[in-house]
Amino acid sequence: MEIRDDMEKKGRIVKVAGPLVVAENMTGSKMFDVVYVSEKRLMGEIIELKGDLASIQVYEETGGIGVGEPVYLTRKPLTVELGPGIIESIYDGIQRPLNIIYEKVGDFITRGVHLPALDREKKWEFEPLVQKGDIVAPGDYLGFVQETTLIKHYIMVPPGISGKVKDIRKGNFTVEEVVAVIETQHGDTEISMIQRWPVRTPRPYVEKLAPNTSLFTGQRVIDMFFPIAKGGTACVPGPFGSGKTVIQHQLAKWADAEVIVYIGCGERGNEMTDVLLEFPELVDPKSGEPLMKRTILIANTSNMPVAAREASVYTGVTIGEYFRDMGYSVAIMADSTSRWAEAMREISGRLEEMPGEEGYPAYLGARIASFYERAGLVKCLSGKNLSGQNDRIGALSIIGAVSPPGGDLSDPVVQATLRVVKVFWSLEDQLAYRRHFPAISWLNSYSLYIENISEYVKKNVATDYFDLQTEAMRILEEEAELEEIVRLVGIDALSSQDRLTLLAARMIREDFLHQNAFHEVDTYSSVEKQYKMINTIIYFYNKARDYLQLGADIKAIENMKVRDRIARMKYVPQSELNRIDDIKKEIDTEMSSLIEE
Repeated sequence: MEIRDDMEKKGRIVKVAGPLVVAENMTGSKMFDVVYVSEKRLMGEIIELKGDLASIQVYEETGGIGVGEPVYLTRKPLTVELGPGIIESIYDGIQRPLNIIYEKVGDFITRGVHLPALDREKKWEFEPLVQKGDIVAPGDYLGFVQETTLIKHYIMVPPGISGKVKDIRKGNFTVEEVVAVIETQHGDTEISMIQRWPVRTPRPYVEKLAPNTSLFTGQRVIDMFFPIAKGGTACVPGPFGSGKTVIQHQLAKWADAEVIVYIGCGERGNEMTDVLLEFPELVDPKSGEPLMKRTILIANTSNMPVAAREASVYTGVTIGEYFRDMGYSVAIMADSTSRWAEAMREISGRLEEMPGEEGYPAYLGARIASFYERAGLVKCLSGKNLSGQNDRIGALSIIGAVSPPGGDLSDPVVQATLRVVKVFWSLEDQLAYRRHFPAISWLNSYSLYIENISEYVKKNVATDYFDLQTEAMRILEEEAELEEIVRLVGIDALSSQDRLTLLAARMIREDFLHQNAFHEVDTYSSVEKQYKMINTIIYFYNKARDYLQLGADIKAIENMKVRDRIARMKYVPQSELNRIDDIKKEIDTEMSSLIEE
């Protein structure tokens, strides 16, 4: 938000308590208005009003601020700037461009630094999609800018504006220059390529639809066992060291979404550094372009002011909604919502509000729900696309990591999140200690989207996709029951059929579910490859069961050479998937030799 010299200098500080500042003489201010505190012009937001007293959460370090200093009013809520230049940007929690700040002031953000989120000098080539005299409504495309090689950035009619196109221009413009003039009932309105939107207000749409398309992630345990739909919500709770951040990174890298918004909310700085260094190097498997060309990063690391952390998730989701309104599929990774909740708890404590469970504010559940509710598959506003039909569909998926203390799933943040999300990927420290990654528990996790997306998967992947998933889950559940018996009496006491179940379960766990995020081939598994892999393992299990009934020896089956080929399926490159098909012939040949012996 811009600082103007003519801003009203009205309030006066009467109390400073960490990031919370109380000011008097604030009559006429509204909740969530942005203000600037002291002569250093530290940005803050009004979060409580009592008479003429306003409580302000300041987004910057308040050391050295004293009683009696002025407060400048803007009379506007916290807003983000939306327009060309967002993609590939790195922002802090209140949309200050960190790369520009680094160039100007160095490694750390100096207090009172305020720079526009979008470059005011860069010119973008604007290509009109409407003509003079056309009637347009909110959300209609006026034209587009080719922002990166992957993203065509559509310039839309802002909400609340409709009328006749009086003037439309073509050529190179900055984001602030006028590209169109619309004749409305209230006079002519000039449209530039920049929109501003309050972060706490969801952007409008025509209708929310039931999610019916799978968001493929390239992670086998997710896509096959616990899938998420485009426009869906998921949470990844887990204890320290169980791999939450690596999973979030993997989803940000390989998820089948056109735009990725990665929110590092209170996480370690080195984890955000990994993202910054890796994404420009990594190649999008579909387009062959660097992943950064479809990514926006919001970094509010653990050493940054706590108040801005509370705003960072709203900044991220508003940017996500903007690209959703263009008709894109957007995926938001929030890592982690626990740190966001802790920021809420700290501010609530300083406001002396009545604490709820474990000191969190009583409105914790409502805030978490309102964040996840902004996800969805929607019919975009107006949506009158180029053929004149109202069929522009956008999707916003939200995946939040939760870091409960000690991995305790009864933590209020986990419980409040589980009440609103439909996919639960439970990370277990026991799996992580056994070096099984991703450490998603196949017995505790669930997805409520399987029924929604089954038609789509049957049509686009394979008709028996979820039949194989059901059979694999049955084998894994049987293994969990048999493990207790094995611990008591040993594996030799089991029947041949039970030993085969344990063998098949181990193959599913080690050869399918285990996935190496740092291996150049195994890091991403296409859905076609996943299907061939699980199909081969279940084929082996069914053949072995048949041959056991014909008198084959279970020990001979356990020692079959083809099992090495099955174990190496995960390292088969995408271009050579026919090698996985060949394994079935080897299974048939080797199985038949067992009977001949």
